[in-house]
Amino acid sequence: MKRLFWLAAAILFVAGVQTSSADTDELTGRIVSIADGDTVTLLDANLRQHKIRLAGIDAPEKRQPFGNRSRLHLGALVFGRQVTADCPKTDRYKRAVCRLEVGGVDANLAQIEAGMAWHYKTYTRDQSPADRWRYAKAEDRARETRQGLWANRAPVAPWDFRKARKTTAR
Repeated sequence: MKRLFWLAAAILFVAGVQTSSADTDELTGRIVSIADGDTVTLLDANLRQHKIRLAGIDAPEKRQPFGNRSRLHLGALVFGRQVTADCPKTDRYKRAVCRLEVGGVDANLAQIEAGMAWHYKTYTRDQSPADRWRYAKAEDRARETRQGLWANRAPVAPWDFRKARKTTAR
C-alpha cells in the first residue's frame, strides 16, 4: 500500500512539474494592468497574476517624452481584453518575456508600428527570424513617416535614458 502511495505521489509530482513548465511557455488571460508601454499584468483563468515584459521592444520610460502616450496606446490595444502570451523566457526581474497576441494582432509589433516603442535589437537573438525582420522593418517605416516618438527631432532610446539616470544618480 505504501508503494502505491509513493508511486501515485511521484506521478502527480512529475505531472505537476510538466504542467508548470508548459504554463510559462504560453499564457492566456485578460490584461488587468498596464505599467508602461512594454509591461502589463495578465490575469489567468485561475485568477493568478503574471507580470509580463513585451519581448523585442523597449518603450519610452514614464518620465521620457512619449512615455505616457506609449502606455496609453498599449492600453488601448490590450487592456481588459483576452490575450495569448507566448513566453519563452523570464527576465532578471522574474517577469515573463512574451509576445502578446490579441484578436490576431501582435501587440508588440503594433507598438513599434505606431512609433510607441523601439525594436530592442539587443535581444534580437531571442526572436524568431520572421519577428526580427518584421520588427526591424516596422521601426524603419515608423522612423521614415515620423510616427509617434519619431516625430521628436532627437528621440532618446530608453536604454540610453536609463543609463544616463544611473550615471547622474551616483
